[in-house]
Amino acid sequence: MLQTRKIRENKAEYIKLLKIKNFDANNIFNLLIDLDDQRKEAQIKCDELLNKSNNLSSQIGKLYKTGDTNKVTSLKKESIIIKDESKIFLNKQNKLEREIKDLLVQIPNIPHPSVPAGKSDSDNLVLKQQGEAPALYDGAKPHWDLTERYGLIDFGLGNKITGSGFPVYTNKGAKLQRALISYFLDKNINAGYLEYLPPLLVNEASGFGTGSLPDKEGQMYHVNEDNLYLIPTAEVPVTNFFRDIIVNEFPVKCTAYTPCFRREAGSYGKDVRGLNRLHQFDKVEIVQIERPENSYDILNEMVEHVSSILDELELPYRILKLCGGDLSFTSALTFDFEVYSAGQKKWLEVSSVSNFEDYQSNRLKLRYKDSNGKNQFCHTLNGSALALPRIYAALIENNQTPDSIIIPKALQAYTGFDIIK
Repeated sequence: MLQTRKIRENKAEYIKLLKIKNFDANNIFNLLIDLDDQRKEAQIKCDELLNKSNNLSSQIGKLYKTGDTNKVTSLKKESIIIKDESKIFLNKQNKLEREIKDLLVQIPNIPHPSVPAGKSDSDNLVLKQQGEAPALYDGAKPHWDLTERYGLIDFGLGNKITGSGFPVYTNKGAKLQRALISYFLDKNINAGYLEYLPPLLVNEASGFGTGSLPDKEGQMYHVNEDNLYLIPTAEVPVTNFFRDIIVNEFPVKCTAYTPCFRREAGSYGKDVRGLNRLHQFDKVEIVQIERPENSYDILNEMVEHVSSILDELELPYRILKLCGGDLSFTSALTFDFEVYSAGQKKWLEVSSVSNFEDYQSNRLKLRYKDSNGKNQFCHTLNGSALALPRIYAALIENNQTPDSIIIPKALQAYTGFDIIK
């Protein structure tokens, strides 16, 4: 969430940058500043009346000692009138603060100046491409055929017990999934991230803190009776560990494995077949909290870390800088990772690494003390390291032979086997 003070100070620049996200902020900024002016006037009037009321109380106390009851009665009546009037201005101030907050949550984060303009994923900028697409045998299969042939995933069983988008992993397919999770966690831990195992449901305050609410409310599963939400990613609970906290020591580096839940309403067709888009999927997340002056160096460090994992898995991948139209509501700058799926002959997104600057920390009241001892908002960053479904899909597609699937060397110590026949 943006700060009203910063909007005032940087209005023209913010309007220009938000156009990169295809968001016209001019009218909402004008309304916001007008409401904030009214709020300030109400606050000043309220403070003046409260000061006057306090002075009257002091006078009344002194008059009690002199025994001047007539004057006391008169001042008491005046004090009651002033208090009632101050309540009117206090209520007005509170109402205006709610209206300002309602406007602020409608405004996306300011994109970094380096974000390219564009309206869709076709406008994203490819920064790097690593590895070559494997040359497969004639008749190579997509992962949904491979998982059926080798008994790795039962999509039909998941559909039976829950519904579409809830696969059941079986036998070596389940062990491969578990191996990937352990491998990703170990890579993150070795890079200095502290592992957590957070709850899978969060309250409304946590959803608001990271920007999932109200922006993605329609995509989240909601437990109505308890007003709790199934997490769309471990980013939500992990970042909320630090809500209302003043961080005293950096770096703060967290990693967590969780199942993730997304309704993905309206998803259908060949692009969502098999593992390409699920309602429940596994993901290992990394989260960092940093000082503002260090956050973009940390973002680059996180990008390099994810790259190193994909290098070890020997998966061809590319890194994209997202354009304004493809950038999330809360992100200032995002790099997407896509791996090449040889069975489907297409690129599949497997990770997003983002800097949210102070957009989330303002909502979270997540702060640190600067060199002058003043509280400042931290910068928050997160990334997938990595999301499982499309990694799994590309891994078995790219390593298939006519009668087997070869397990990459980096995973063999985790799976306990080097081939699936």
